[in-house]
Amino acid sequence: MPDGSSSFQMTGGVPVVTAPAEIDITTAGQLRAMLAAWAARGHTTVVVDLTGTEFCDSAGLTVLVRAHKQALAAGGELRLVVPADGSLPRVFTVTGLDQWMPPFTGLEQALAQMPDGRARPRGPRPSPGIRSRAERNNPSPEM
Repeated sequence: MPDGSSSFQMTGGVPVVTAPAEIDITTAGQLRAMLAAWAARGHTTVVVDLTGTEFCDSAGLTVLVRAHKQALAAGGELRLVVPADGSLPRVFTVTGLDQWMPPFTGLEQALAQMPDGRARPRGPRPSPGIRSRAERNNPSPEM
């Protein structure tokens, strides 16, 4: 993608974001916005295809780390498809991110055994101590 843009496709109900050829300060914002949009739609798991990415600086790494943290907090994960060769695997190894966000070597591998990454409704969740009206009206028998 010479224009530095990101694109996406839906595969099995999971968003797959194709990262630009170069992720730097000029393109990281677009990637961040695309990942944030999927999170806002309730997708807890997103795959980022970096196989066409030849360069990623600290701005790009920051976007990926923040998206990964957000996905984990929502009960999902950010799955990265990283090419087997080139500079990108070295960047992940040198920074230690390959231990924190294990890369996948192919899209099929990243989509295999996918946790439920479909959209989930957003909104307040009931506290564990609060029972629904149905639970209050029909308490379960005690053991």
